[in-house]
Amino acid sequence: MREIDPIEQYHNTLVPMVVEQTNRGERSYDIYSMLLKERIIFLTGGVEDQVSSLICAQLLYLESQNPNKDISFYINSPGGVVTAAFAMLDTMNYIRSPVSTVCIGQAASAGSLLLTCGEKDKRFCLKNSRVMVHQPSGGARGMASDIEIQAKEILKLRASLNDIYVKQTGRKLAEIEKVMDRDTFMSAAEAQKFGLVDHVVETRDDLAEIMKKQAEKDKEKEKSKK
Repeated sequence: MREIDPIEQYHNTLVPMVVEQTNRGERSYDIYSMLLKERIIFLTGGVEDQVSSLICAQLLYLESQNPNKDISFYINSPGGVVTAAFAMLDTMNYIRSPVSTVCIGQAASAGSLLLTCGEKDKRFCLKNSRVMVHQPSGGARGMASDIEIQAKEILKLRASLNDIYVKQTGRKLAEIEKVMDRDTFMSAAEAQKFGLVDHVVETRDDLAEIMKKQAEKDKEKEKSKK
């Protein structure tokens, strides 16, 4: 008999089930699957390869269902592996569906990268959430030549991250390098002022009103193209 991981058991116990009535009877879903039907994705906890694969799969699935409809990506993460974050970021850019990002709790390190790379004018922070940015870190070990190779790679990653933050915030490279040099924590309002997000919201009505106005702008853009 397989020994149950206490952490796995803890998470499984806390994930509620939702019962849906259909013409074929009752169907039960875990709460995250139910939200996925509403085009809502959650990233909670650390950013690593397995989580990244699940998020990428959800993004691709939702695009296949409706490539023109927004996806809401809720982020509450302390960060993690940069390459795992890049996989999610590239998938967000790859699919045709616009991805709106929402920070709940915190978006730190790789979490802040995903937050700021949401669709422009559709990047949100809830009022009491926190955002943290910093340069990538590594734990190089081994021979001197191996450490040198890893050091060069992490410098390339830092340059790539800086370029992304410059593009997403509209800030100059020198400003980005300054805040990325060490852990820089921001309130939701500070993250908005810096350009990491577009809006700070407190209620669903706030968000709905902003999204409504944005939809009207998008329609006007489409008309002008024609």
